[in-house]
Amino acid sequence: MAATPLMAASTAQKLHAIKGERHLFSSSDDNIIMKQIHQTHSPEGRDLDVRPVLSVVEEVLRRANPSFVLTAATHQNQLEPVHEASQHTGLTLMLEAIAFTVHRIAYEVTYKCSGAGDAHSTTMAVFHTLSTFTWDAKAVMALAALAVNYGEFWLTAQLHAVNPLAKSLALLKQIPDIIEHTHVLKARFDAINNLITVMLNVTKSIIEFTELPSDYISPDSPDMTMTMAHIPTAVYWVIRGVVACISQTIGLIGIGHEYISSTTEAWELSTIAHKLANIHGHLTKQLELCNKYIDGKRHHEAYQTLVRLFETIHIDNMKILRALIYSKDDLPLFDSFTKKRVGVDVLRRKLVMLFISDLDISHEELFILVQIYQDIHHSKIERNYEIVWLPVTDRYQPWTEDREDDFNRLASNMPWYRLHHPSLLQPAVIRYIRDVWHFEKKPILVVLDPQGKVVCPNAIHMIWIWGSLAFPFTSGREEALWKEETWKLELLIDEIDQTILSWIREGKYVCLYGGEDIEWIRNFTKLLKKVAQEAQVALEMVYVGKSNPKGIKKAIAIIKEEKLSSYWDDPAMVWFFWVRLESMWYSKMQHGRNVEEDQIMQEVMQMLSFGGSDEGWAIISHGLFDMLKSHGKKLHDCLLDFENWKASVELEGFIPALAKALLPYHTHEHCTRLILPGDTGQIQEKVICAECKLPMEKYVLFRCCKD
Repeated sequence: MAATPLMAASTAQKLHAIKGERHLFSSSDDNIIMKQIHQTHSPEGRDLDVRPVLSVVEEVLRRANPSFVLTAATHQNQLEPVHEASQHTGLTLMLEAIAFTVHRIAYEVTYKCSGAGDAHSTTMAVFHTLSTFTWDAKAVMALAALAVNYGEFWLTAQLHAVNPLAKSLALLKQIPDIIEHTHVLKARFDAINNLITVMLNVTKSIIEFTELPSDYISPDSPDMTMTMAHIPTAVYWVIRGVVACISQTIGLIGIGHEYISSTTEAWELSTIAHKLANIHGHLTKQLELCNKYIDGKRHHEAYQTLVRLFETIHIDNMKILRALIYSKDDLPLFDSFTKKRVGVDVLRRKLVMLFISDLDISHEELFILVQIYQDIHHSKIERNYEIVWLPVTDRYQPWTEDREDDFNRLASNMPWYRLHHPSLLQPAVIRYIRDVWHFEKKPILVVLDPQGKVVCPNAIHMIWIWGSLAFPFTSGREEALWKEETWKLELLIDEIDQTILSWIREGKYVCLYGGEDIEWIRNFTKLLKKVAQEAQVALEMVYVGKSNPKGIKKAIAIIKEEKLSSYWDDPAMVWFFWVRLESMWYSKMQHGRNVEEDQIMQEVMQMLSFGGSDEGWAIISHGLFDMLKSHGKKLHDCLLDFENWKASVELEGFIPALAKALLPYHTHEHCTRLILPGDTGQIQEKVICAECKLPMEKYVLFRCCKD
């Protein structure tokens, strides 16, 4: 359709008005605009729930575009189901209350956009109409007016080919053939739809600010004050965008498609969209800051609640467990036996052992803990306790498929209860676990009695040392068990190797040795066997490696090939031997013991120094009390001199004679390394060397030695 001179003149006037307003997009005039806006703002204090209204508006605007026109034309009998926003309780009453104002805005903007009025004046007219409403309501109602206008336009275009009423209405409105010339109009409609998307995003952000809980963040707080200062600007540009979109719709009516491919209108839409995108980015950042502040307040409140709960006496453990194990979920736990989700009620008035770890648990660690757990369950002990795994993960690290696989792999190997998912462990609980129970990297086992009271801050050590004998895993039981212990080979071996226990019962001499110096291992094993034969003592030797298993595979392979001695082929046995020694140290530390006064701690400390060294070492035991340990070189040199102290063996016994012969070899030129993983907060500032009795220097060692 050819354009008349009148149409051309009208279009020219509009273009002139748009070009004349470009200065309004500069930030230098923002203060003037804001002053005008604030003069129109006098809310009556009505709080409107605008979210359901915005949902309806969003549904309209989502369908008001060329893709739905084409879909309707192609699939006339296939209607897309409508979302349930229209079913929201109270929505009808809300729409009745605002309907007149919304339609008034739609017609007022349509009227002004049909003349030569500038967009800013039209926008300010809308602000005057909405003067009694809150900022978020202003934005939503302006968008509702756009939905009425733009939705009506597209509904007519959508149905004009199939509905006689729509066809006649399209004829009266002189709506061009949208479908036929979609390619010509694409840039225009893309710009409109992009602007609508940004306006909706900004409006949602404004609503989110109004919904922030005042109990946790005051309107006078710096973050809120800064944000609220920008919201009037955001609302202005939303309404300005509404005016621009309605203006574009008016411009399409009665104008041939050859006139509607101009880039000037698209420029205006893109400029407003760019302005709103910047505003949305700023609001999003401020919203993140506010939510972070609110989360911090909530987490602190939840943390203090936990502190108070653990300081209070309870009749059962339910309040404690619900605070720890996500009370908002009715079934937060997973029963590994029944493979079903369960509530915390299954733990009511039971002894509960909280197994706390990250996702980096070694195979040996989990394997042995499961074995001990099953041994306890198969014993005659009445099952009135449960283990619950609480996986502590880094919230700032993305939860990937690999991490999900790690979690599922660990969970599948655990026969006890576990948290259904790590995300259910709240930040306040993680903070309490780290601050109060001192969880860092190494797994811990916190024991709660049937009333929820902590009866042992970490039972993992007594579990490693005594297994089922440690039941009911209280600190009192741990203290009682230590009173019964003395330093002997049975304490070192426990049930790790039944063969060694048999040798002890048979009265044999047993030598445990380690390190990874292959030449020393060859020379020492051959020499000790020769000396034992000459001394006529029954001797058995077992290689137990070192606390860091890296490097011992090669040593074990040579020992096996050359048949130098017995050895532990299972890495879990080597790991467990050394972790039990570490547990003895930490268990003693938990009970306030120190190296200066506790003999077992002295012996354990020297064993741990052996385990942290690459050099050879050995411990030789016989009977209940005869036990000798030494650095490898000293022992080797002493054994080479066997002829000079051989006569003492028959009179004093092999180990006493060897101990006396070793005395001249002791020297103050030594370097004892004590390497202890985890629990650094519980290590005493002053640690005395077990060899020279002088204070040791304190260092922090971080080590990564994986095969």
